[in-house]
Amino acid sequence: MGTPKALVRDDDGTSWLVRAVSALREGGCDRVLVVLGAAADQARRLIAGYDVDVVVAAAWDEGMGASLRAGLGALGEDVTATMVSLVDLPDVRADVVRRMLDRTVGASTLARAAYDGTPGHPVLIGRDHWAGVVESATGDQGARAYLAAQDVELVECGDLATGRDVDSRPTSGQPRPE
Repeated sequence: MGTPKALVRDDDGTSWLVRAVSALREGGCDRVLVVLGAAADQARRLIAGYDVDVVVAAAWDEGMGASLRAGLGALGEDVTATMVSLVDLPDVRADVVRRMLDRTVGASTLARAAYDGTPGHPVLIGRDHWAGVVESATGDQGARAYLAAQDVELVECGDLATGRDVDSRPTSGQPRPE
C-alpha cells in the first residue's frame, strides 16, 4: 500500500485504526490490545486517549504471524479468549463484533466470521488454542493453517459487512494514507 495500514484514513479523515478500536469496544470487547509494527509511534498517537493497551511487534516485518504471536503473548493469564481483528477491514463494525460475541465464550472457543459463507475476520480464539496458533503463525499466514485444521464455528456476518480486506493503494473515493 505504500504506507502502514495503521496510518490509513478514509477520504473523510476517519482513521482505520480508530475505527477498528471503536468497533471492538462498541461491539462488547472488555479490553482492546492493539499490536503495532511499522510506524508504531505515529499509530500510537492516533489512538492516544482511547482505552487500549499497546504492544509493538518487534519482528513486524516478518509478517502478520509476528503480530499475532506478540498479541497473544501480551495477554494476561486472566484472559480466556480473544477476538483477533485486522485494521484493513473498513466495513467490519461493532455489529459484527457483537454477533461474534453472542455465544458462550470460553477457553475452548474457536469461531470465525464468515461473509456469504467465506471465512474471514474477526476470529474468536479461546486460550486452549493459543499454543497451536502461535506455533503455526509464521509469515503473512497468521492463524490460517491452524484454523484450517480445526473445527471452527463459522458465524455468518454477510448481512452486516463484506469483510473484505483492503490491500491496494487507495484511490479517489477510497481510503487514503494519513
